[in-house]
Amino acid sequence: MAIKRYYASKDNTITNAFEENLTTRGTDANMGASDILEVFSIYGQASSASAEASRALIKFDCTASTNSIQADRTAGVIPASGSVSFYLRLYNAPHGQTLPKSYTMDVSAVSGSWTEGTGLDMEAYKDKGVSNWLTSSGVTGWTTAGGDYFTDASSSFTASFDDGTEDIELDITPLVEQWLSSSNLGQKEDEGVGIKISSTYETATRSYYTKKFFARGTEFFFKKPCIEARWDSSVQDDRGNFYYSSSLATADENLQTLYLYNYFRGRLRNIPSIGTGAIYVNLYSGSTAPTGSAITLVADGTHVTSDSPTFVTGGYVSTGIYSASFAMTAASTPLETVFDVWNDGSGTQFYTGSFEPYVLYPSAVAPAEEHFISITNLRQSYRNDETARFRIYTRQKDWSPTIYTKAVATPEVQVIESGSYEIYRVIDDLKVVSYGTGSDNQTVMSYDASGSYFDLDMSMFETGYSYGIKLSFYNQDIGAWVEQPETFKFKVESRQNK
Repeated sequence: MAIKRYYASKDNTITNAFEENLTTRGTDANMGASDILEVFSIYGQASSASAEASRALIKFDCTASTNSIQADRTAGVIPASGSVSFYLRLYNAPHGQTLPKSYTMDVSAVSGSWTEGTGLDMEAYKDKGVSNWLTSSGVTGWTTAGGDYFTDASSSFTASFDDGTEDIELDITPLVEQWLSSSNLGQKEDEGVGIKISSTYETATRSYYTKKFFARGTEFFFKKPCIEARWDSSVQDDRGNFYYSSSLATADENLQTLYLYNYFRGRLRNIPSIGTGAIYVNLYSGSTAPTGSAITLVADGTHVTSDSPTFVTGGYVSTGIYSASFAMTAASTPLETVFDVWNDGSGTQFYTGSFEPYVLYPSAVAPAEEHFISITNLRQSYRNDETARFRIYTRQKDWSPTIYTKAVATPEVQVIESGSYEIYRVIDDLKVVSYGTGSDNQTVMSYDASGSYFDLDMSMFETGYSYGIKLSFYNQDIGAWVEQPETFKFKVESRQNK
């Protein structure tokens, strides 16, 4: 799982706009229960030089004891600082009023606690009390009217708008990490963010009118404000796609990686004597079991040293998962099967596996492959409180075995090293999870000897609807991702209905 969403726990719109009489300002108005957040800047409405503004406040409870970013990090659901990015996501709410164009908004950490309130009136500003333009709780005043915000670079961000209809999708990782840990840049109060039209525009002698976002009370499940955690969780296990070292590849490309998964009663557990430390691998030839002496490997000074050329030094990946990377040179008669023996370096063996290395050959023609794809463990429906793993089987579409081969063997799995997934809602094609193959690689699929796979947090989906999975493979020849024609559908239901 490489995407997880954390939804707002409270939000509000605060304003100093004039009421209908254009004399009294609605500075004590509260709109905490509205399903819309509104941000605007209006100049010259009440008088030739009058200025009115509206701002939004949103909090996410990132450090709560349960169902929070901090709780998930402690539980190992999301990775440590430096290995995950956090994006603020707000969704445009269409309306019939004038939209501002060509401007920016400031997103800044709120300084000091505030109360959401139950106000709904966004027209006449008749609902009063608690957090508003002047006070954070109805009693305690803001130090500065309009809210108190941190302005340092690690707490302040800018979102740009061209035609005014854009959503906000803003990387606020430095701020979230400050909310989570006092050791990161100086801890800040977990009080969310304020959103306003940037000062240059808010104080301009012209209007920037009304930008609206859906608030946490919206009826539209996929339009709720959230912080989206994204990280690359892909496991690239070369056991089913291992290549001998070759002059046709670079040093990095010649490094192949094997994984060890330590399950105890269905759950991953660290090996007690290894914990998060180093683990070692020796390689052997053999037909059905390791025989003879350990194979001497290519020493790279990191994974294999010249002092111990038969030992690969591997390491901890995550709970119960270890990996080892090395390059292996083929003999004049390449081995068809190699056995990997995982151990503690002192004689205690943990596991013996095997793999069948390939020899890398150049080609006289560029490949033009088509694939047959299936999800082997796809179910008709899933609960909204589970995380599901999807297993993708891929083979060449033109696989044409002889009658004998077809009778005695299953087609060989083709390992796709660069694959990505997208999830959409079937009824209206709404993209729920878009392809994420940029800097975060949050939808890049893992692979091992059985093919590709990915994990999906079903709590991100509205229950009662069907969703489709699309897959895309990277084609190096054309330098682009190619979406595959197959789609796979499933439904998400609440736990009570299962």
